[in-house]
Amino acid sequence: MRLALFEPDIPQNTGTLIRTAACLGVGLDVIEPCGFVWSDKALKRSGMDYAALAPVTRHADWAAFQEARQTPPMTESRLILLTTGADMPYTAFSFAPGDILLLGRESAGVPDEVHEAADARLLIPMAPGARSLNVALAGAMVLGEALRQTNGFPEAES
Repeated sequence: MRLALFEPDIPQNTGTLIRTAACLGVGLDVIEPCGFVWSDKALKRSGMDYAALAPVTRHADWAAFQEARQTPPMTESRLILLTTGADMPYTAFSFAPGDILLLGRESAGVPDEVHEAADARLLIPMAPGARSLNVALAGAMVLGEALRQTNGFPEAES
């Protein structure tokens, strides 16, 4: 299981998802360009000291990420886009252990090219009038369900 961020705008959200990836033992792909300078200082507050524990892979752009998906271990992975433009709620989807959960830019989501590349598009059901959740919160919610379905949570230490 992996998380992927498409051109993230806000370093605090990226830091939070680095911490989430570290704590839950999943990889994190960052598809650049980012809307901020990638630095320890920008990510430190929310990522704290978890950056060293998270398997983060940075990709220069969408094409580089797509190329990486053609090499093991990602060749068997489905790309699952979390988007407000989907029809299927994430709670009705059957996740697989190798899925990559893709989150769009906080300011603009993802372009049509990325929508078309996704193997599935899922939404988080929300109350009428609500537009969207914070991207880090959305990623954590869906990742939690995906890990629950696939028995992918790390083993608790005794």
